[in-house]
Amino acid sequence: MRAPIRVFEYEKLMADSDFFPSQKVGKRVIDKLWAYNDANRNVYFQAIRNGVKFNSYVGVIQIGSTVIEILPKTNRTQRIDKDDVLREQWQKVLLSMLKYCKKIKISAASEASLSKRYNSLLDLYFEKYIEEVNQLIHKGLIKKYIPVSKNIQTFKGQIQFAQNIQRNVVHKERVFTRHQVYSKEHELNQILLKGLKVLKLISTNPYLQDKINRTLLSFPEIEEIEIHKTHFDKIVINRKNQPYQEALQIAKMIILNYSPDIKGGDENMLALLFDMNKLWEEYVYRMLVRASEAPTKIHFQNQQDFWNSKRIKPDIVIKDLDGKDYVIDTKWKMIDPKFPCDNDLKQMYVYNMYWNVDLSMLLYPFCGHTDSIKGKYHKGTIKRKMENEEEDINTNCKVASIEVVDSKNSLNLYIGKEILGLLRASIDIK
Repeated sequence: MRAPIRVFEYEKLMADSDFFPSQKVGKRVIDKLWAYNDANRNVYFQAIRNGVKFNSYVGVIQIGSTVIEILPKTNRTQRIDKDDVLREQWQKVLLSMLKYCKKIKISAASEASLSKRYNSLLDLYFEKYIEEVNQLIHKGLIKKYIPVSKNIQTFKGQIQFAQNIQRNVVHKERVFTRHQVYSKEHELNQILLKGLKVLKLISTNPYLQDKINRTLLSFPEIEEIEIHKTHFDKIVINRKNQPYQEALQIAKMIILNYSPDIKGGDENMLALLFDMNKLWEEYVYRMLVRASEAPTKIHFQNQQDFWNSKRIKPDIVIKDLDGKDYVIDTKWKMIDPKFPCDNDLKQMYVYNMYWNVDLSMLLYPFCGHTDSIKGKYHKGTIKRKMENEEEDINTNCKVASIEVVDSKNSLNLYIGKEILGLLRASIDIK
């Protein structure tokens, strides 16, 4: 089993022997990546001569037996070798971030196994899915009443007169009816089956292939159907099917991100990619919720009307932190906080006016520059009650950066506490 190719966001992947066993293999993979990107409006990476250049999307792509992991990284200038331990470090950081943002549930044992076998992030999703399906099989897959039309000897349901006349002129002892059957053959179980079938086609891990085959042997014989997004859209989670929820979430990711090789070759493709801007935003929100205490409340993507039908929504609104409110907007950009983008500052100015706060924060990942700087907007004021009187006060924006990894090179789990500390330290701004 070949080790995954690991690249960082904004790095280039070329179709040469530096990355692939041969130039021929590299060319096939790059062609597939180009086609996939074209089919997705070129959002995931940029096509370049003989390769691709990745952008802010991170995650994993498997094409045939080739696995490519795209990893985040905050320090763009840090020296990186092809097999540097830095890549392994950031793989673990990404995995932890996905876990805390509830994109995947993994056990400590599964996380440890990632470094022991040359497993990719994709293998963790596969293994978790197989475990979830096996648990459902062990507990007993749920049954549903489903309508069937069938020729039977004992009358039940509603007679289908046209079909009955057509089929039973000679066999008077039979009747063609439409009736209900209590069966495991329904869409929830068919989704689970489809997920297993996709794994059987895409996984190159012998250990997982054995588990997939064993699970398929235990699965009841039901009709295999094509599964589309509409099948998932129709699912309503209730008390009866709630145990299916985790398996269905992973099945959705696997099935809807799977691209079979339409030429009948062995270049089947599965891509699980995440926008690092949104992942960073959600991680910061979850860590703030974790660090806050009553009466402070953390709101995610709070909205207000802006212009005609347009609305604005900052990433995070903090209510009643030591009696004050704040707005935070996260940016996954590698910049020096002393030189923030003009558009970002204008955006925060609008948030200050609409949410009536005198301090907002632009939050970036730390990449070796000054950790924070604060500044005042020269025009535009908000009303603030001061000693029983309303007073017009100027608004401010703090531009801050925060460490994504801690001193042990693991994901920083104290980001929430550190951000609240930065806000409290800025209360004296006038």
